[in-house]
Amino acid sequence: MDVFFYLVPGLMLAVILFGAYRVLRRSLRLRRAWNSGLTAEGRCLRVYTTVHGGSGDTRVRTALHHVYEFTARDGRSVRFEEEDGPGTVVEGDFVTVHYAEGADVVATAKAPARAGLAASTIGLLVFLGVAAAFCVAFMVQYTIVFETSDIGGY
Repeated sequence: MDVFFYLVPGLMLAVILFGAYRVLRRSLRLRRAWNSGLTAEGRCLRVYTTVHGGSGDTRVRTALHHVYEFTARDGRSVRFEEEDGPGTVVEGDFVTVHYAEGADVVATAKAPARAGLAASTIGLLVFLGVAAAFCVAFMVQYTIVFETSDIGGY
């Protein structure tokens, strides 16, 4: 039974840490694209939505996806997909793409918003940090309470 009180918070902690990794990775990729100074004219090839939830009385979340294509400075044709783009961009529209060169081209059609990105990243990391601290505190508290009750031999 003790394993349950370590396994569940441990799994929650693993998911929280993975979420923090994804938040940081996304933030660093956007910053890299914006800070490179490279821009190109891109074209929106496709727009589609995905829907999550909605069974029973659950909340429905709809995400708008855009597929863009542009030609990089070295002549490569690069195609990428971006979630939660502006609803005003439709198939065939031309957009400014910010990108960073390399073996793995990092690109975004989102306009630079460094302050907003920093605020959202910090906010999410603080929230995930509090959740992680709660999981660790729960496991430590469980250990302390049941370790002291085993001392008397009961």
